[in-house]
Amino acid sequence: MLITHDTRCALDAVVDLLNTAPEGDSPGAPDSLTDLPALTEFVRRNEVSGVGSLGPDDLAAVRAVRARFAEIFAAGDNHTAAARLNALVASAGTTPQLTDHDGYDWHVHYFAPGATVADHLAADGGMALAFILVAGERERLRRCEAPDCRHAFVDLSRNRSRRYCDSRTCGNRLHVAAYRARRREAAG
Repeated sequence: MLITHDTRCALDAVVDLLNTAPEGDSPGAPDSLTDLPALTEFVRRNEVSGVGSLGPDDLAAVRAVRARFAEIFAAGDNHTAAARLNALVASAGTTPQLTDHDGYDWHVHYFAPGATVADHLAADGGMALAFILVAGERERLRRCEAPDCRHAFVDLSRNRSRRYCDSRTCGNRLHVAAYRARRREAAG
């Protein structure tokens, strides 16, 4: 599956945004997008271009976009996911345009010039998710299988076998726990 640099960046931003939300399966997991400094850090970390000064309305709008992305990840079938993606992208007022900025070669931005950060994320992130759906790869949009995690990720492994958001933390922790359980069972 060929994923261009700008599509990968948009997918990474969608995943990062989703992972700022508290998870229903993880009691006590905090929301890490609760104030303007957190939003500013998210924008900086994901190199969201063309964003001016941020205000309380931006925070509320980005949190609403985050909820819509979560609905797309949770969609039970392609038709539901497509309908949700179409609505999200349309609400962002997409205006595809070629650009080459910040040392990157030509790529497409889907947000309108002067768009809010929420519309920027909805347009570019929505289109990146749409490319995954069009390629017949929606099953790559996943949640971590670690019972105490449930973070979102896009499985870009060749054989679509990734189960954890991070194999060094969630995956390793579960493998060690399973190993210890097997040892206890063998000893007892």
